[in-house]
Amino acid sequence: MIFTKLKRVMKAGFVNFWRNGWVSLAAILVVVITLLTIGSLIFSKAVMESALNHIEDKVDISVYFKNNAEEKDVLAIKDSVAKLSEVKSVEYVSADKALEDFKERHKDNATLLQSIEELDKNPLGAALNIKAKQISQYGSVAKFLESKNELAGDSIIDKVNYFQNKKIIDRLTNILDSAKKLGLIVSLVLVFVSILVTFNTIRLAIYSSRDEIEVMRLVGASNRFASGPFIVEGAMYGFFSALLAMIIFYPIIVWVDPKIASVFSGVSLFRYYIDNFGQIFAILLGIGILICSVSSLIAVRRYLKI
Repeated sequence: MIFTKLKRVMKAGFVNFWRNGWVSLAAILVVVITLLTIGSLIFSKAVMESALNHIEDKVDISVYFKNNAEEKDVLAIKDSVAKLSEVKSVEYVSADKALEDFKERHKDNATLLQSIEELDKNPLGAALNIKAKQISQYGSVAKFLESKNELAGDSIIDKVNYFQNKKIIDRLTNILDSAKKLGLIVSLVLVFVSILVTFNTIRLAIYSSRDEIEVMRLVGASNRFASGPFIVEGAMYGFFSALLAMIIFYPIIVWVDPKIASVFSGVSLFRYYIDNFGQIFAILLGIGILICSVSSLIAVRRYLKI
């Protein structure tokens, strides 16, 4: 009995969808706009996160040691820093490697290179390049290094460049935090407006079927049975809208991707679209069906006073 009723409800929903072709098309187009807005927010968030991660990855602090520091002491500090929960990676640069890099950077300055060659020993010391997991954690890493500045009674750390770059790091931290908060607020506003427009559109679509609902009530149909076909119809709006939105996104992303890549190197929106196609489609499909089905249910039960 339940299966028979369910079958009738499903059939009535499909019939309503195809019979009200122009109304269904108008509703789908509005829902598509809603899903395009939500999808754009998903893609924008992905681009922003990739860009911010790219910027954060460029930030690090360097610890320069005195040229008389023993390698074992430098490596001991390296190991202790690497154990910090805030630290993502630590790169050790030996004094010889530091000299090679210095010569490479100044290979066009013959006078400077000649001065280096005339020295009896390597004037440069070893160094550590430290990357934190989050940009806001460099302060605590720098404080830890201060506590390690003396080993066996002698100071072997010459300089930690965090203190020279602190203003830039703090400013970048504030910009990243502000960008995330602004993105969240804009996303919530756009989603709310989109859902409101979708809800009102589906109310109008169901309003055209008010006579049919009244007849179903007169012949003794329950509220659940009367609203069922319109919930199915709403779910179909959501399905076709999600499918159409994903199709529309493809040429847009193909066109936009090179422009984004030219601004943020290493960020590929097209790759994100391909790799996460199923997940994004599932999100849009779920949101589309949920919005349309709930809107249909509310419109039938409250707007038409069933």
